Amino acid sequence: MSHADLDASLHSWPQLNADHPCSGLLLGNGASRAVWRPFTYFSLFEEAQRVRHKPLSLTDQALFKSLGSELFEPVLSALNTTVRINAALAISSSAPLNRYYAIKEALIHAVRSVHIPWRLLPGSTLQRINSALCSYQSVYSSNYDLLCHWAVSHAPDRFQALFDEEGAFDIRRTHSSGTRLLYMHGGLHLLKQQDGSTRQRSASGSQLLDGFAVNTPGDVPLFVNESSSDDKLKAIRSSDYLSWCLGELATHQDGLCLFGQHLDSSDGHLLQAIKQARPVHLAIAIRPLSEASIISQKQHFAQRFADTPDIPLYFFDASSHPLGAVELEVPVPAVVRKRR
Repeated sequence: MSHADLDASLHSWPQLNADHPCSGLLLGNGASRAVWRPFTYFSLFEEAQRVRHKPLSLTDQALFKSLGSELFEPVLSALNTTVRINAALAISSSAPLNRYYAIKEALIHAVRSVHIPWRLLPGSTLQRINSALCSYQSVYSSNYDLLCHWAVSHAPDRFQALFDEEGAFDIRRTHSSGTRLLYMHGGLHLLKQQDGSTRQRSASGSQLLDGFAVNTPGDVPLFVNESSSDDKLKAIRSSDYLSWCLGELATHQDGLCLFGQHLDSSDGHLLQAIKQARPVHLAIAIRPLSEASIISQKQHFAQRFADTPDIPLYFFDASSHPLGAVELEVPVPAVVRKRR
């Protein structure tokens, strides 16, 4: 479909994929919300201020302001560096250490407030997500929740193991067979180590959500939460793993499917990577809420790719894709809705 061909019609995914196959899948927040409605990543920074149990204090908020960021990773990394410098200079580290723990604990409660509990996620749902993901050669996820990680762990044989037996990211493993899953903004199962390298946590299931914060400073949860595209890009460039992930998207020249990914201004770095890659076509999932909504969403993407008319855009009904099936949605118990 040309960029100017914007009506309310939508392809069905099976037919579109047969005619214009995609070897890559770029997931966004909408993919997680198709399973668990509370996955609304409006702002973990704001959520951390609102949580009932140990929210961010005014002192903690001032630290974010002083660094000009609402991202948790750079703030925690800065505190971690301060602790190490103070120790080397024989200066008390109690104040930065206390802030380190307080901010990390507020982050834990903020994530728990929006994340699906492990106990509510059926094994059949994990299996269906697993099967959908492994039909691609490369899956690029901008989500940092645990949904994809749990799904892959449910049956990992068809996926590349990009981390070695000790959990360290090993770029030499990126050429093995199987689907590779790249977390563009990190994930709750990943840690940034003191030397900037990336490690995958050995915990599994509910342990990943209940205790993703380590008990001692040094390693910092590696995920880039809501912020501007420039801030995200700065955090990405400070990580070997995240830099590699973005570079891989920027070289994906086969067909690319966008599911739940709106490519808003906060994800401008992902948009630029796609434009740099020049994929042969884009297949874009649209939620058919109304004819006006369909046309509006199409116009949004046409505008985003207005300067690359050589990339064909094809739009399909999100509900016709395995990741958009209504059966995947997990009902939110009343007790969870009340807690939020």
